[in-house]
Amino acid sequence: MANWVTFGRFLLLFVLLGIIYSGVPALQLVNAPLTVFIIALDGVDGWVARKYNEESLFGATFDIAIDRIVETVLWVVLAHLGFIGVWIPLLFIIRGNLVDAIRSKGAASGTAAFDMMQSPIGRFLVAGRFMRGFYAVLKAVAFAWILFWQPFPFLAPEFWANYGWFCVGVGTALAWASAAICIARGLPVIIEFCVNERPGAPTGRG
Repeated sequence: MANWVTFGRFLLLFVLLGIIYSGVPALQLVNAPLTVFIIALDGVDGWVARKYNEESLFGATFDIAIDRIVETVLWVVLAHLGFIGVWIPLLFIIRGNLVDAIRSKGAASGTAAFDMMQSPIGRFLVAGRFMRGFYAVLKAVAFAWILFWQPFPFLAPEFWANYGWFCVGVGTALAWASAAICIARGLPVIIEFCVNERPGAPTGRG
């Protein structure tokens, strides 16, 4: 059941994309709540997996893959629409590819992605529930905030003329903050991998 919830997030992403590019301002008011719902389901599938004892390496890998697809597609769309700079999706894509390549090695040996982290800072930033939740909320707020204002230049042109600069500024700040956390959570994965791959480095096994 948990994997079906994850797959449902994937399908809803295409619904969201259709609305974003629909060109119908009234319909685009659904952007923000639908975005929040899609990201919130990330917590639901994990809860379902734990409750019904469906936790597995496949489920964890599948969940991370859909997370990566959702966030990468949304960053690319926001850049395509001119809401953020193109460097932001490029950063997420580069970081994502590096981290996923490293995690694929762990998956091949039967180790889940978050279980690969050995250092205290790595476990906190990458595997810790607080940082995972904070990062997810920050991205959700960034996506929802930016997409919420998409139809306002057409629905409320006077308001947008007076306050649009503020709305854009907050969205930019949220996107930059998300990029900063993206780097902070990616570096421990890369550093630990490089350290552990050195000749003679301890394996961490008893």
